[in-house]
Amino acid sequence: QVQLVESGGGLVQAGGSLSLSCVISGMNGIPFKYFRLGFYRQRPGGQRELVASAPSSGDIIYGESVEGRCTISRDSARNAVDLQINNLKPEDTAVYYCNSLRGTTPPVWGRGTQVTVSS
Repeated sequence: QVQLVESGGGLVQAGGSLSLSCVISGMNGIPFKYFRLGFYRQRPGGQRELVASAPSSGDIIYGESVEGRCTISRDSARNAVDLQINNLKPEDTAVYYCNSLRGTTPPVWGRGTQVTVSS
């Protein structure tokens, strides 16, 4: 079955940059291009919210709270998606989850990685 593993994160200073990666495996021969990949985050006391989502073709979607500071890109050689957020703020502190979508099948989530932004 599909599995997602996030890497990156940790403690970063406000004003700095964050890089996260997510590798997808277990695609059972289904080409990478058929999976829409993205990141969501859950801030303390909050609900899970979209950070960015990228299909293999078509529009990339960015969450309002990161738009203008965030870039997501896919790497088909690694079966991965990479996320960068610049000009970090303390309110970017959250657990960041990788997400994959394909057709009508249920979404798959990674375990999440903690990002803490210090002021």
